[in-house]
Amino acid sequence: MYPVIDFHCDMLSYMLEAPNPQPNQLTSIGCSIPALLQGNVVLQIMAIYATVEPGSSVKGIQQSVLFNELISSHSTKLQKFDNTFFESRLGERNTVTCLAAIENAASFAEENEPLSVSFKRLEKIITTTGKLAYIGLTHHGENRFGGGNSTSVGLKKDGEVLLEYLSGKKIGLDFSHTSDALAYDILTYISKNKLQVPILASHSNFRSVYKHPRNLPDEIAREIILQKGLIGMNFLRAFVNDKNPDALLDHIEYGMKLGAEDVLCFGADFFYTESHPDQSRVPFFYPQHQNAATYPTILNSLTNKYSIEQLKKLSHQNAINFTSRLC
Repeated sequence: MYPVIDFHCDMLSYMLEAPNPQPNQLTSIGCSIPALLQGNVVLQIMAIYATVEPGSSVKGIQQSVLFNELISSHSTKLQKFDNTFFESRLGERNTVTCLAAIENAASFAEENEPLSVSFKRLEKIITTTGKLAYIGLTHHGENRFGGGNSTSVGLKKDGEVLLEYLSGKKIGLDFSHTSDALAYDILTYISKNKLQVPILASHSNFRSVYKHPRNLPDEIAREIILQKGLIGMNFLRAFVNDKNPDALLDHIEYGMKLGAEDVLCFGADFFYTESHPDQSRVPFFYPQHQNAATYPTILNSLTNKYSIEQLKKLSHQNAINFTSRLC
């Protein structure tokens, strides 16, 4: 069974928002601890997420604390990421290593406060969690930094300041929720100013396979490939294909043909669905990939198409290579 690294889940917002969070129950959320262990997930990136509203940064701080509390409460099954992760024998692990990230910079920045205050709060989050894998500037909508995937807004002045701030800090920049305009503006600004910011799309599929603004256009995907980033395959039905569960494999195949063999990984995007306002999206995940326990079956379905080496890259090696650049 292949070791698996998943680059995006919403366990922390589930812990904060669900009325009775039960991370140790298999059916509570797709990234529950039992599901992660059954799926042989050796490293799980857990995103800190808040919507753009007054008090968003309070939720960001709360989730950074919950990150530590979750690990300490389940210390026989979870452990915090450090550099010893790269020295371990992945196939013999019986715990899940956890690494934090930020989905939506509103999680540390209120809309109308000085950025200096926001950056101090970001540093507090990093001190609490120990490390961040990446930061996404936006979510679906617009904020002070730029436009999310449901908008056509590009990079704003505060976004430029944030990019400058991140340069050289070895924190990835996530393109999963950018508008196309924001994605192009970010790439232009990074290149023009010679910033050192690793790029990735932690939980995004390919728009050429299924047309949705959350999926990557080929031009952005190719740039992530060129810069040796990561593209994490998202399991949400709305982004895979609204009617065809096998399209997840089509996204992987398309990525391979596009030249992404060395950057493809998993970013399933498991989140708490029970209280989601849009219940028309039920089922949010197909049964074939409804939780992390399905990883062995997914990988097994690819064995006739790809070599062992290619499947190792997809399941964990590409993510290891990227993460090692952040240390």
